[in-house]
Amino acid sequence: MLKRTKTLLGSFAVAAVMSLAPLSGGALAETYWQCAPFARLVSGIQIFGDAYTWWQQAVGKYEEGFSPRAGAVLCFKPQGRMRLGHVAVVSQVLTDRIIQITHANWSPIEGSRGKIEKDVTLVDVSPRGDWSEVKVWYDPSRDLGGSTYETYGFIYQDTAAKVLAATGLSNFENTAITVAQSAANQVAQAVRPGHAGPLSMLNQAADSTDRIAALILKAARGDNGGN
Repeated sequence: MLKRTKTLLGSFAVAAVMSLAPLSGGALAETYWQCAPFARLVSGIQIFGDAYTWWQQAVGKYEEGFSPRAGAVLCFKPQGRMRLGHVAVVSQVLTDRIIQITHANWSPIEGSRGKIEKDVTLVDVSPRGDWSEVKVWYDPSRDLGGSTYETYGFIYQDTAAKVLAATGLSNFENTAITVAQSAANQVAQAVRPGHAGPLSMLNQAADSTDRIAALILKAARGDNGGN
């Protein structure tokens, strides 16, 4: 019984940690993210509002252009069901026509949206090579999606944005570590020697599970709401 209870709680703790950890397919499974607040966190570029407004808002505040740089935000025009546009952060430049991006709320992951995809492929298919038309990795097909998307261009980080990006990502990682450590502590305390018997032990296990679930929910809610 003791071994079984520890196994159940250990599995729950692993699930808790994995809820904030990278998935093998390049997606991060955790709370629901909109593209704009996630791009702001990762890039440090302090623009607020719907994604399609970022390009105009950046005028006079940030440098803009039509060549990718690591850390820059690529702004997509509204199109079809993507009526609010989209923003994605350049992870790295691979060739003059291929980059990797990190963004949120694009592909449905395990049937749901609002997930983060890290270092996925984006290809420039514009006739002039100016990144005005692109194709983007679509996870369900495990390939570039069939649609072509029009973009405004890139918004580049300034020094302040780079500092904010480093701070934001550090806080994001620290939250994951804190949740993992707290979950592990809850598991360690859930089953202790010297208790009355199996029934008491199972009651403790149930209580611990509730505490861990509440902890994860609290961490996941965080300050991630809204654009």
